[in-house]
Amino acid sequence: MSIEQTAIKTTYFSIIGNIFLALIKGFAGFFGNSYALIADAIESTTDIFSSVLILLGFKYAKRPADENHPYGHGKIEPIITFLVVAFLVVSATIIAYESIENIQTPHKVPKPWTLIVLGLIIVWKETSYRIVIKKSKETNSTSLKADAWHHRSDAITSIMAFIGISIAVILGKGYETADDWAALMASGFILYNSYLILRPALGEIMDEQRYDDLLKEIRIKSLEVPGITGTEKCFIRKAGMKFHVDLHAMVNGNITVIEGHDIAHRLKDYLNETIPNLEHILIHIEPDSL
Repeated sequence: MSIEQTAIKTTYFSIIGNIFLALIKGFAGFFGNSYALIADAIESTTDIFSSVLILLGFKYAKRPADENHPYGHGKIEPIITFLVVAFLVVSATIIAYESIENIQTPHKVPKPWTLIVLGLIIVWKETSYRIVIKKSKETNSTSLKADAWHHRSDAITSIMAFIGISIAVILGKGYETADDWAALMASGFILYNSYLILRPALGEIMDEQRYDDLLKEIRIKSLEVPGITGTEKCFIRKAGMKFHVDLHAMVNGNITVIEGHDIAHRLKDYLNETIPNLEHILIHIEPDSL
């Protein structure tokens, strides 16, 4: 299975999971008198739309390079990530506003059984986070990483809701707003996570050099190709789940242009073969005086 197919399959997993969770949280929050759970349902609903955006982005990014897009369509991924972050910020703002409104409005203590619902949700969301974050590392996808952090932030907001409802249930009258305060705190955490998701996507779209481990691997692999005596400049930029590389490789300065050209092609083919997530590789030959 290609990394593109893996990413798409993982996104379907997120969409289906979030649909069920949004319904469960919404009903449990409404019938269990818990705004913290309703806030959780709001976040899960925005997660559905953001996961759909990610899915559409992956499908678009799969398009082959064409005359207008010689480097492919992978740059759509960080743009989709920006939209996902926008969804998170909007949901956090709605949750914060509604929490403040509910804190000021007298209401009933949440039902004790909502704690059972939250406990199951926490386990499921943390499991989902681990599954999706693993796939994001396998595919080098910033969008999947954003989706994974949706699951993690959902788990933590559910933990806050669990604490808030527990306080309201145990201490009773006078502490009815504890779960509203929990929802307000959760909105702050969502905003913080939004920044953590935005930062790498911004670096990607600005072609920021952030891939030291990959750079080191490219240099080591290059020296395994006969005729390559060293490497100089190496620039890496990310487009979707693939990396584009500009590499200055050193060869014996006394060989012919044709020999240098052949070595450059062997180096390019070898790097593509041994490091699968590389796509466009430009080799510039430098003479080594030895």
